[in-house]
Amino acid sequence: MQKIILLLALITFNMASAQTKKKQILLVGTFHYANPGLDVAQLNSFDILSEKSQKELEIMSDKIKKFGPDKIFVEWEFNEQADLDKFYNKNTDSLFKTNKNEITQLALRTAKKLNHKKLYGMNLYTSFPYDSLLMSMEKANQQDLLKRNNEWKKRNEKDHNERITKSSLQELMLHYNKKETENKNIQWYLEVANRAGNPDDFTGASLVSNWYKRNLYMYSLIQKLTESTDNKIMVLVGAGHAALIREFITHDPEFEIVELSTVLK
Repeated sequence: MQKIILLLALITFNMASAQTKKKQILLVGTFHYANPGLDVAQLNSFDILSEKSQKELEIMSDKIKKFGPDKIFVEWEFNEQADLDKFYNKNTDSLFKTNKNEITQLALRTAKKLNHKKLYGMNLYTSFPYDSLLMSMEKANQQDLLKRNNEWKKRNEKDHNERITKSSLQELMLHYNKKETENKNIQWYLEVANRAGNPDDFTGASLVSNWYKRNLYMYSLIQKLTESTDNKIMVLVGAGHAALIREFITHDPEFEIVELSTVLK
């Protein structure tokens, strides 16, 4: 009788453990390999097509393959999934030699090695009225804030541009996935942007709320497109998004973060 009770207790414990087991998210924040010039800061390009970088990408994607994500989410417009599907099915040898985007070079490369049928687009664009933000600062005569904003911009440009001259691709990726780096990406929104304008002008707060909204939209898609059979997923986003998505995951009991540094070690 005692053995039966013990067996039932073990079965109950294992069932409870299975129900509470969290899904793992490999959150990968990145600089834009192709550097399309859409960010506020003017950043120099990194030679992602060099032989050295391509070898690093092979090693990185092999290690992520070993981690074994069931799905890979990328910063591609959700409403253009059909285009992403067509893109995914193009000749990969040609893409790897010509397309510099991180979606191609890291996400698609890894997904192909995992024999995935597709990548999952999760981006939903929201407006980012940076010019209006500066105009509100000027109108409110916030010269100190304008100066602080300019210093932020120059500091970020200098840091990145110096790093890409002396760092390998993996070193850059690990840098952008440090919590300290992620926190700096959030800091500008609250230290600078949210203060912009006169008391009755909420251009700054509107920009910040749109930024949060965009990340919440993306996280909502991650939540809704992750199925019960998915135990592990990978999320590849620009480094500026990673800090907020990390915060969302922290407060979501269904998920837990796996650090890139752990996977790439």
